[in-house]
Amino acid sequence: MEFITKVFQTKNGVVEGAHVKWAGFSLLLVSGKKAFLTCGAFDLEAINAFGAAAAIVESTPTNLIGNLDRFPNRKIMKVNAKAEALGITVGMDVKDAFEIIA
Repeated sequence: MEFITKVFQTKNGVVEGAHVKWAGFSLLLVSGKKAFLTCGAFDLEAINAFGAAAAIVESTPTNLIGNLDRFPNRKIMKVNAKAEALGITVGMDVKDAFEIIA
């Protein structure tokens, strides 16, 4: 297992990414002060139960995010109500969502 981190600078501050990498499988997450964005391996309904604002970033088995460098070049795929209240919407560029969650 490998644990990789990356800081992304936005006009509203920094957001921090984490990538947990196993052979053949990865978990990716970028977190700000207001919310976090995740790969599709996370369960948005479970996140709702904890009361956190979150959105799922596009990734499929045939088009993986793959690493933190590719994360900002994706789109938002699913949003919970708390993230939506912050202004994060389905189809939004992840770079724009970084500005909101910072």
